[in-house]
Amino acid sequence: MRLGNARKHASLCFTLRSTFTIFAGNKLREGIIVMEKVLVTGADGFIGSHLVELLLAEGYEVRALSQYNSFNYWGWLEEIHSDRLEVVCGDVRDPAFCRQITRGCDTVLHLAALIAIPYSYVAPDSYVDTNIRGTLNMCQAARDEGVKRIVVTSTSEVYGTAQYVPIDEKHPRQPQSPYSATKIGADAIAKSFYNAFSLPVVIARPFNTYGPRQSARAIIPTIITQIANGAREIKVGDLTPTRDFNFVKDTCRGFLALARTEGIEGEEINICTGTEITMADTLQMIADLMGADVEWVRDEQRIRPGKSEVFRLLGDNSKITSLTDWRPAYSLKDGLKETIDWFSCRENLAKYKSDIYNQ
Repeated sequence: MRLGNARKHASLCFTLRSTFTIFAGNKLREGIIVMEKVLVTGADGFIGSHLVELLLAEGYEVRALSQYNSFNYWGWLEEIHSDRLEVVCGDVRDPAFCRQITRGCDTVLHLAALIAIPYSYVAPDSYVDTNIRGTLNMCQAARDEGVKRIVVTSTSEVYGTAQYVPIDEKHPRQPQSPYSATKIGADAIAKSFYNAFSLPVVIARPFNTYGPRQSARAIIPTIITQIANGAREIKVGDLTPTRDFNFVKDTCRGFLALARTEGIEGEEINICTGTEITMADTLQMIADLMGADVEWVRDEQRIRPGKSEVFRLLGDNSKITSLTDWRPAYSLKDGLKETIDWFSCRENLAKYKSDIYNQ
């Protein structure tokens, strides 16, 4: 394990740092939990790194967990630098380690998980260990250390293909992939700790988040990186499903709202826009924004098994908008523009292998 401030080496193209806007601000008011030091697990990943930046911008002390590796590599945290950032390396599958990193933090934002759906078909055991047992370990650590709030990250994938829309938090759970099954299990573990031990847990359920730094396993960066690298035949999977796309900065503001709002312990809460768009229309919007004349080519390895595909996701955000000050601030078009700008920077694009399918 390594402790210390993130390395201070700048990257001109890396962040396109823009200011996060928080509706309530970082001020004490009725119904707001005062946070001082925040632990973020999964901080080295896509959403986690943006969340760390938001917390630092809001003035918080942040302890950020990066998964241990022999290269001592901190993922997307490598180029985030602040005197209020402490990076630790380890694994949420170790319960003693989870207690150690939770100690001294009043708030925990638990994002660490295996998330790629195709890889869950290949290695489901690892998803059980990280997603379910990792969440159990963090809930136990939060209980033992007496945190004020732990936000556990769920996913819209727990709902499966919509039985009705918009999908509210009462929608049936449908485990249509090993990934979604483990997230359903992790949610149940978290909820059980609220019911059995009064753990102040909130389950955040973001819908399809996209933006700078997202893995190429996801549809939007897959398309952008192929076009940016000059491809004119773009490899895709099924273009008929619909998604409720959330720009990453809106998702992060949602996490912060759920971390700070009093009286919502034990709740499961969607973070979504309440709009939907087909994959085909999304990809055409990307092509238009990039000024690219391209042809979509179906790639069989990108097709999910028939009963595993989630064909429709359209979220209901009335719960989060009624309980907190959160509202989505980005349109899909504006979010895509910022995402395209980031991926189009050659330094960032070089980090991606657009010609290889990433499970």
